[in-house]
Amino acid sequence: MSANKPEEHPSGRRRFLQKSLSLIPLAAAASTGVVSLTSPAAEKTQGVVQDYVPAYFNDKEWKFLLAALERLIPSDANGPGAVSEGVPVYIDKQMELPYGYGRLWYMQAPFAEAAPEMGYQSHLVPRDTYRVGIKLTDDYCQQKFQKDFYQLDASQQEAVLRDLEADHIRNEAIHGKLFFEQLLENAKEGYLADPIHGGNQTLASWKLIGFPGARADFIDTVQQPNKPYPLGPVSISSKRSV
Repeated sequence: MSANKPEEHPSGRRRFLQKSLSLIPLAAAASTGVVSLTSPAAEKTQGVVQDYVPAYFNDKEWKFLLAALERLIPSDANGPGAVSEGVPVYIDKQMELPYGYGRLWYMQAPFAEAAPEMGYQSHLVPRDTYRVGIKLTDDYCQQKFQKDFYQLDASQQEAVLRDLEADHIRNEAIHGKLFFEQLLENAKEGYLADPIHGGNQTLASWKLIGFPGARADFIDTVQQPNKPYPLGPVSISSKRSV
């Protein structure tokens, strides 16, 4: 499997996905391919989030999540974004799994700042990171704009997210950088994961990067450099891209 010749000036979404590939084992390919925003599949997924009732997040937290993910991976000419692909659903479901409760890690004291290669160091499990982090962000927005994050315009939301990333927003309970990294990591995972987990409902990200998914018939294609994979991706549950 191989990619077409890369664009001379790749889009922000393509750069975002290319940088994510080394972090997400499921996404192990590259290609071109654009998913139309007006495709029936893209329109259909709007209801994935709209009709979903969160299991973990309350109404205010859910509105924050929708707004933040729309800024991190927006819908554009390259395809549907995080919200329309169901990434908020993916994150909410993860909060009710062992991952959300931090049961995948050693979570006993002492807790101390350390290099990333030393592993997870926070005393907060992911579900608590979201709850405390969203409150931190909304409190900041109320102080600065007299509005919650989801009520801000796009440019204001992006400025707040940059402040979180730079760790300019923090309190004794949590550092904004920790919360931002949690949110961004889960956004990437949900956008690139198999649809069975809640996100990537139209396989748009797989189609964009040329990942064949659960197909078992692309071995010969791997041996053909500079030739794009001719078929669309297939999910674990046999869902196919349009």
